[in-house]
Amino acid sequence: MARVTRWTGREAALLRTAMRKKQKEFAELVGVNPRQVPRWKRRGETIELELDNQTALDTLLTQATPDVQQRFAALMTERAAVEHDERAEELLRRDPRTSRHSIDGKVMALVEEGIYLSGPDNRSVWLEPFLIDVYPTTNEDYSRFVLATKHRPPQHWPDGHCPVTLATHPVVWVTWHDATAYARWAGKLLPTAWQWEKAARGPRGRVYPWGNEPTAAKANTAEAGIDATTPVSRYQSGASPFGAFDMCGNAWEWCSTEEEPGNGRYHLKGSAFTSPFERAAPSLLNTAAAAMKDNDTGFRCVAGL
Repeated sequence: MARVTRWTGREAALLRTAMRKKQKEFAELVGVNPRQVPRWKRRGETIELELDNQTALDTLLTQATPDVQQRFAALMTERAAVEHDERAEELLRRDPRTSRHSIDGKVMALVEEGIYLSGPDNRSVWLEPFLIDVYPTTNEDYSRFVLATKHRPPQHWPDGHCPVTLATHPVVWVTWHDATAYARWAGKLLPTAWQWEKAARGPRGRVYPWGNEPTAAKANTAEAGIDATTPVSRYQSGASPFGAFDMCGNAWEWCSTEEEPGNGRYHLKGSAFTSPFERAAPSLLNTAAAAMKDNDTGFRCVAGL
């Protein structure tokens, strides 16, 4: 749960969104005039709330269901990672489950040590704790790597430059070798197939990041009809129990695990905008040759503790 030590109108508005409450209902819970609620949203962080309002909001967040807390944390994370909101970043740094990486600047979520249910047969697997990128590596992230290392840019960048319109979309047209080179530059690793799956399914082995219901609207798969990547923060309701986005759909993600030792084929996880929803379950197996690159394949990274 994202800890808030000083509520402003902005955080209050995000909590209302996370709780999915109407203006009047939320005002009653906080103990204010309903006209105050839109004022909080409009004035954002320029308005610091009264002490009794702060206490009421603290109580609401603490007593909220895990789903509400997850949505609130996801909204805070999205604001920090995508909009570069310094206020949200400060609050997230106080949450021991999230941190901003010192090299590539990406927000990472803590996946605690312990057993999780793995694969279609839900085998129990123990993993040590690790950090995983909340969002896939975006074109904007990758452009910093290209600039710093002179690594070849993806083929869909005009004249080798990151398109502004795709800045917050997952980078694609990258091979396993490209993804590994980025991870090495950032002082990270590609996740193992088991790390990736745990981050997506949670310790109790959800079928999908959001739960066990096959809800296609929570991911950018072929059924969405978009036929292209989307911004990595778009599918908020599809976030995993650890707060990771796009663990289903948008772009396949490279893992460090080989299909068989020495055969040069590596696991891909998560499916893509080109894939039918039936391929989106994180437990499913897919592999590709390390030199493969396509318009629907990208990656995210992990780091040890």
